[in-house]
Amino acid sequence: MKIASILFPLPLPEPFDYAVPDGMHVEPGSYVRAPLGKIERTGVVWAVKTRAEDDTRDLKPVIDVYPVPAMPEPMRKFVSFAARYNVAHPGHVLAMVLRARGGLKPSPTETVYEPTGYRSNRMTEARVKVLDAAREAGPASAAELARQAGVSPGVVKGLVDIGSLEAREVETDLPYPQPTRFEGGEHLTAEQKTAGDELRRAIAKGGFQPFLLDGITGSGKTEVYFEAIAEALQKANDAQVLVLLPEIALTQAVLARFEARFGAPPAPWHSGLSDAERRRTWRETAHGRARIVIGARSALFLPFCNLKLIIVDEEHDTSFKQEDGVTYHARDMGVMRAKLEDAAIVLASATPALETMVNAEAGRYKRLRLSARPGAARLPDIELVDLRLDPPEKGNWLSPTLSNALVSTFEAGEQSLLFLNRRGYAPLVICKACGERLKSPGTESWLTEHRYTNRLVCHLTGWSMPKPEACPMCGAKDSLMGVGPGVERVAEEVRVLLPQARVEIFSSDTARSGEETRGIVDRMAGGEIDVLIGTQIVAKGHNFPNLTLVGVVDADSGMKGGDLRAGERTYQLLSQVAGRAGRAERPGRALIQTYGPENPAMIALAAGDRDGFLQIERDVRAELMLPPFGRMAALVLSAPTPQLIEEAGRLTGAAAPNGEGVTVYGPAPAPISLLRGRHRIRFLITSPRDVDLSAYMAAWLKGLKLPNPVRISADIDPYSFL
Repeated sequence: MKIASILFPLPLPEPFDYAVPDGMHVEPGSYVRAPLGKIERTGVVWAVKTRAEDDTRDLKPVIDVYPVPAMPEPMRKFVSFAARYNVAHPGHVLAMVLRARGGLKPSPTETVYEPTGYRSNRMTEARVKVLDAAREAGPASAAELARQAGVSPGVVKGLVDIGSLEAREVETDLPYPQPTRFEGGEHLTAEQKTAGDELRRAIAKGGFQPFLLDGITGSGKTEVYFEAIAEALQKANDAQVLVLLPEIALTQAVLARFEARFGAPPAPWHSGLSDAERRRTWRETAHGRARIVIGARSALFLPFCNLKLIIVDEEHDTSFKQEDGVTYHARDMGVMRAKLEDAAIVLASATPALETMVNAEAGRYKRLRLSARPGAARLPDIELVDLRLDPPEKGNWLSPTLSNALVSTFEAGEQSLLFLNRRGYAPLVICKACGERLKSPGTESWLTEHRYTNRLVCHLTGWSMPKPEACPMCGAKDSLMGVGPGVERVAEEVRVLLPQARVEIFSSDTARSGEETRGIVDRMAGGEIDVLIGTQIVAKGHNFPNLTLVGVVDADSGMKGGDLRAGERTYQLLSQVAGRAGRAERPGRALIQTYGPENPAMIALAAGDRDGFLQIERDVRAELMLPPFGRMAALVLSAPTPQLIEEAGRLTGAAAPNGEGVTVYGPAPAPISLLRGRHRIRFLITSPRDVDLSAYMAAWLKGLKLPNPVRISADIDPYSFL
């Protein structure tokens, strides 16, 4: 008798053993159903072994096997690695793999109807309309034919009864069209062709090969990695490619480019899809029929059959870091998945992360450079506007220099973009009478005023309320005042400055879906917007040919707090947003408003000296043994009362193992010490690079016993310090 060890997508420490019934074919990677307690659950067979003669356990049997190709061994190894590295249960990682379990079953079907060619002598007007609709629409459901003909569904049934329509069952989840174009890209520059040819040679050779595609904004990195995709698809007719993008907005904007280049749209994967769309992509990926998948970070956990190439576009972007549930960084996990799959991986960016640059300089990644924009386009001129010397008028947020530039750009018939990474009208609401700063209940998070909707919103928890007429603390009427600028406030100022201009806001409040995002991007690209005001979503790879002026309203906001990457992130973000200007024939210009023009990040931006700035960052982190020259982890604890969180911190600190070179800082209150009614503390842990910090954290948590109301989470390589 065979025994199947089944891993379930639950917080369980290991697979459970089950008996395999006679005649049932089960192999490692099979997706199965088996009883767990009193409930039947879906799991994956992690191993199959022969039952020993002295094994007298009363094992429950496997109930059923899903008709899906088994999860390949590299994928199972990746699940185990991701769990160990990120200090998570393997079942939690498997839950990310099984996020669209409807894909385990065959596609649902629906009944459609089509004409047979037979017409009765007694045709009514309603029946004629239905047959005409059926000829024009092709196979369609009864409800759809009735809607198009403007009749009741009973008319359709009557036509079936007399033999004028016939019914047949069709699958609702159709396979994705297959790519058909693999030839080299047209109009590549010499630099692009050199990089593309090197990628093609590497893909043709096969095996694990990591690349850094380091190209300035607008240099055509997408066209270069298209060459690698074409080679991978052409080399093997079952090869699959994964393209990771940092934003849903990017996945929507770039689909058309993929379809034009390869003759078929890629399969999408992101949180904006419906359940049916996610089910379809999961099934087609598992069966190997989705040749190109493009998606957000969670697409990394799709069950590819034969993954041969991974692209991580904008690899520096912080949205590749998953902060909830299983914390992981999709870029770093992507490199490991490529290694386990024996595949190539391309990390593409104009502002690579310091970790990636250090790997490239050490020879672990092959670096391909793109130093120029195609054609007449060139990088924009960047100028720092010192707000101490050139302050805005009272009540305004745009300096005279930036205001004048907006006016002259509008008069020239060109477009402007203003960047401010703050949603809403004002990031803080304060009472002029008593000084109360309005916060979200149970949270030390200030409420943001949204004047368009007249609501106060917590951007951390999503809680909101109508803006009150009186202060909730002192009762003073008309005393609540918004402090500081948000994008709505800047838009208000621009409309006064340029009353004839067409002004729009681009943020998660105005682009809540892929369709709304496409609408804004298309209107800007089509010249229907004169001034676009947006948050960091505007920096994400958009190409606006008539955009010649970029203005950064507050360049200093990202420098605040104790984030070790604050300077690097600020440089990356501002460099990306400035790079939106001058991407066609007209030259671009970027004005960056700052109170600290002497900051190394600002000096480097103005000088275009990215490598010089990274050298400063490298020296500081090397001196302090911080990533990428050392390791870092975090433990965050939360509890419903101050007394309980204090006790939990004491117990956790006392349980910390001794580790050579490991330093534990804390416990200390988290920067946001109260969130959703729970008090929070954190530990920071550092070590040299040669220490297995994941194993250290796992050993710490394994021996830790805390009261039930206390929650604890580990974060390897933390990016957020809230």
